[in-house]
Amino acid sequence: MAEKRDYYDILGIEKGAEGKEIKKAYRELAMKHHPDVSDDEEATEKFKEISEAYAVLSDEDKRKTYDQYGHAGMDGFSNEDIFRNANFEDIFQGFGGGFDVNNIFEMFGFGGGHSRGGGPQCGSDIYAEIDITLEEAAEDIEKDINIRHDVECSTCHGSKSEPGSNPETCQTCGGTGKVRQVTNTILGQMMKVRPCPECRGKGKIITDPCKACDGKGKVKENNTISIKIPAGVESGSRLRVPGKGNAGYVGGGYGDLIVLINVKPHKDFEREGPNLYYEKQISFVQASLGDTVDVPTIDGEIELKIPPGTQSESIFRLRNQGMPVMRRNSKGTLYVTVKVVVPQKLNEEQKDLLLEFGKKSGEEINTYEKGFFDKVKEAINH
Repeated sequence: MAEKRDYYDILGIEKGAEGKEIKKAYRELAMKHHPDVSDDEEATEKFKEISEAYAVLSDEDKRKTYDQYGHAGMDGFSNEDIFRNANFEDIFQGFGGGFDVNNIFEMFGFGGGHSRGGGPQCGSDIYAEIDITLEEAAEDIEKDINIRHDVECSTCHGSKSEPGSNPETCQTCGGTGKVRQVTNTILGQMMKVRPCPECRGKGKIITDPCKACDGKGKVKENNTISIKIPAGVESGSRLRVPGKGNAGYVGGGYGDLIVLINVKPHKDFEREGPNLYYEKQISFVQASLGDTVDVPTIDGEIELKIPPGTQSESIFRLRNQGMPVMRRNSKGTLYVTVKVVVPQKLNEEQKDLLLEFGKKSGEEINTYEKGFFDKVKEAINH
């Protein structure tokens, strides 16, 4: 599968481009690559590519996510999610009869009913991040998170009109929100139905916009909500909280809140999926004679038996002492790597004992006399 191109490169714009630049770039490319006007065999694929790039970059929330995480931030989005709230009508209404905004939705496998018409439309999703510790990731928890999202205007209740006023029926489409257009082709006349350019498919024209929301039907609001995080969650996991995104249109309901989880690094453990890795230092005596030592787990300390003759870098596998497997009644494994620490400072008695041990073990040990610089170094260290 070919790697997806950068959306900014597709539209030929800089990363900091403003909304009008994005719209202009898309308009020019759409006029060139729309399948109705281009003879290029790849026109449809090119048009789909630039339309997807425009749908993401023209949406403030989706663009913020894309800027931070790239195409990985779009994982899990359906085509319907990506194109939700993308406004193509303003761009296509000046193209002439050969262009129909519904063609875009059909190319991506869903109907043209998702264009902004007069009916209900679900609000867009919003995104947030939250940091948690490894200990928190090991159990089911609830965390508060602050969000800023669009909510329905409490003054006009989403109607966009000043209370007491009534929108007028659009004279261009007669209130249907659609207009028919006849196009002459070599095969004869063809009729297409498209959203009304006057009312943008709504069938009504607001003459007295609501002052509280400037005729938008929505206002920005800060809220704190509590989210449930399941045990075993990993960095990069995304949790969807239904109905906590932006308000929709005409009672279309709220979008969702997508929360990206970041599990902070731990001072003791390395993590790989449900498994944990830990290094335990033991002495030469413990490794030689064996011992019982305490090792930490994510749930607290447990005892680990070190058998006599344990070598450095030996790995002990402790089943069910790792992280929980998300939404399953099981745990990973804790791998403990033993590091034998060789003493750096020995007194004369300790040295003699080790030499005697070496001789009785049949080892050949070559000792050396301390030179001048060794004595100086020893004096400085003392």
